[in-house]
Parts: sequence; C-alpha cells; structure tokens
Amino acid sequence: MTEHVLTRRDGAVRWLIFNKPEKHNALSLEMNEAALKIIEAFAAAPDERVLVVAGAGGKAFVSGADISEFEDRRSNAEKADEYGRLTQRMFFALRDVEKPTIAMIQGYCLGGGVALATCCDIRIGAEASVYGIPAARLGIGYSADFIKLLADLVGPSCAKEFLYTARRYSPAEAYHMGLLNRVVPTAGLEDYVAEYAATMAANAPLTQRATKIVVSELLADPDREGARGRKAVADCANSEDFRDARRAFMEKRKPVFHGR
Repeated sequence: MTEHVLTRRDGAVRWLIFNKPEKHNALSLEMNEAALKIIEAFAAAPDERVLVVAGAGGKAFVSGADISEFEDRRSNAEKADEYGRLTQRMFFALRDVEKPTIAMIQGYCLGGGVALATCCDIRIGAEASVYGIPAARLGIGYSADFIKLLADLVGPSCAKEFLYTARRYSPAEAYHMGLLNRVVPTAGLEDYVAEYAATMAANAPLTQRATKIVVSELLADPDREGARGRKAVADCANSEDFRDARRAFMEKRKPVFHGR
C-alpha cells in the first residue's frame, strides 16, 4: 500500500481517498495499484455495502494522471498501451463492482478524474468544483471504453465538446449535461455524502446489485436484458431479504437486509 491512497470504514460504507494534495491528487501507477486492492477487498466484503471515492486536501478530487510519469511510461504508442492497461485495471474494477459507488467531488476533477468519476454510479459535486478533460492540450487520445462511459452520461455531442474544447466546466454546467447527480454546498459536502451513502447502505443489496447489472446490460444493448440481469432479478425474488421485507411490511417494522 501507499500513503497516497487512504481508506476507512463507516459502518457499511467504505471510503477510498486519493491523498496526494500537493499534486491535486494526480494518479500515479502506484496509487492505481493501491486503489485496485481496496476496490477488490470492498467487492469481496459481504458487510460492506457502498464505496465512496474522494480526494484529500479539499482542492481536488483527482486532477488526472501524474504527468511526471509520462516521459518514462507514455513516451510512445507501445508504452502508452501498457500504461493504459495498467491504469484500466483499477478504473474498470471500480466500474464493474456489483455494489453502489459514489464519487464525492470537490475542487478539480480533470482528465482521468472525470474518467474515474464516470466509473462510479453516482457523482455528487461541491459548488466550487471544476470539470474538464485537457487531452487536446496534451495530444492524448482517449480509448473507446472511457469515451463510452462519458457519452453514456452526457451524450455523444457533449462528450465531443468536452474532448474537442479541453475547456473547464462549472458544476452547474456539469449537472445540466448529466455528469453530476447532485451539486451541494462545499462546506456540507462530506456530511451530505456520508448520509447519502448510509441511506443507500441500509437498502436491499440484492436489489442494488440487480439494478446495476440490468442498467449495464441495457447500456450495452438497449433492446435486451441479458442472462446475468435475469438471474440477478430472480435472486431478489428468491431471497431471504425479500421474504423478511414482506413480513416487515405486514408487521409495520423496518426490514433488515443481509444480502441473501
């Protein structure tokens, strides 16, 4: 592990915090590897229900990749491909984990920070946050996987605008484009996200898992729910959680979900 990636747990909520504020939490490969281990541990932990991804220091979520590594690790196409493969392991582990994930965004969310945020299910931004993808100022090409994540949220035209212009966007603009789910006051951001995550963690995890799988399948093919989605929905219908929720409704009490 590395001091530049921190983690903590609040009840059923796991926090993943990028901790390199002197570089606006720019991601190094070492940080990617450390974050991947935390995501994999979260995915395997039955008593952890929601993951919150954040940046330390108050000035940035993630400001992109650590450019100081580019000369050595991305100096030509072959090296860039290898760098991309190493980076994608963490990003796509976050995208594919079958539990809810939240990006808590304050300050700069740029380049790879936007890509990382799009890998989360929900994005909550502070009023003082800033968004942009400066790839066109660096001569970097974004892969189809990352562009699809952005285009699925904001649409193809706005995705092109992000990448063509390399301009920075306000949280209000990001919200209206569909990148953000919520914009909240900066001072209350962490408390808001903590409460939001705790509320989600108290709900039925099998329902959340089924929702995530079905939405992913519909994004891949809008006319077809796949076999994984159908099984996930059936798992809900056959679960102890569903049986207890029915009893709780009749008994006028709050159900307690166990994910089975």
